[in-house]
Amino acid sequence: MRIAVTGSIATDHLMTFPGRFSDQLVADQLHTVSLSFLVDQLDVRRGGVAANIAFGMGQLGTGPVLVGAAGADFDEYRAWLDRHGVDTGSVRISETLHTARFVCTTDADHNQIGSFYTGAMSEARLIELKTVADRVGGLDLVSIGADDPEAMLRHTEECRTRSIPFAADFSQQIARMNGDEIRILLDGATYLFSNEYEKGLIETKTGWTDQEILGRVGHRVTTLGARGVRIERAGGPTIEVGVPDEERKADPTGVGDAFRAGFLSGLAWGVSLERAAQVGCMLATLVIETVGTQEYQLRRGHFMERFTKAYGDEAAGEVQAHLG
Repeated sequence: MRIAVTGSIATDHLMTFPGRFSDQLVADQLHTVSLSFLVDQLDVRRGGVAANIAFGMGQLGTGPVLVGAAGADFDEYRAWLDRHGVDTGSVRISETLHTARFVCTTDADHNQIGSFYTGAMSEARLIELKTVADRVGGLDLVSIGADDPEAMLRHTEECRTRSIPFAADFSQQIARMNGDEIRILLDGATYLFSNEYEKGLIETKTGWTDQEILGRVGHRVTTLGARGVRIERAGGPTIEVGVPDEERKADPTGVGDAFRAGFLSGLAWGVSLERAAQVGCMLATLVIETVGTQEYQLRRGHFMERFTKAYGDEAAGEVQAHLG
């Protein structure tokens, strides 16, 4: 099963200021702020929802096709993804813009000042999925993640026109989208991904009830944080999957992306929806135990040992056959 993952590709520059922002702000001079913070720590991390998901799928051996836009500074990031099993041949490289970037400084009280540079991500709207499909010999599913809004709309319409099954996954972009845009993006989706808060926001913005949305998508996949995930479909039984025990909680960033990577990999393998969700939950657990969205290591023996403990021998046997 050939799966294309569309969405943002970005790098995060995360800095730590040992003092407090509030100590540097003068109350009657806030209209002319001019500050520079001497930071003592810088972490540069690979990110972007599409790249995070594709990385996880690559770790699981399902050969995802990454679809997005980056800048001429993407070479090192591309090499990293290539080494980890991601097909980066359909990434558009901008001739004028840098790869999207998030720059954030955090102070001693965990207050943050950040900026997000869209950069090359704005050119994702120029990517045609037919070109991607022709290059790889066809697409069985397209995951449409948070990206340039115009790109999300174009990819969705093209999937409908070309009868390519798609997954709707708005995540960070749901806050800026209106009801009409959300209706267009989810209508006819084979899978609709969201967390529990986003689920309510989708219903509020579209004006559609939960049952109305279930009638317009194949499956509604809702992540529930520490309670796992719920999969619903109209007229079918609800599937609920819990999460494995955590060894530690280091950083929740990228956990949702990791779940999607595992779930989509399960679909690529052809296992049941329950098994796919279990793989997603296991991969998400590895990410929450690691600082960074692509810094975890998938050691297959360790993965299967923990998966077996969480979900039993029968489930492990079905997954082991594909994981190798």
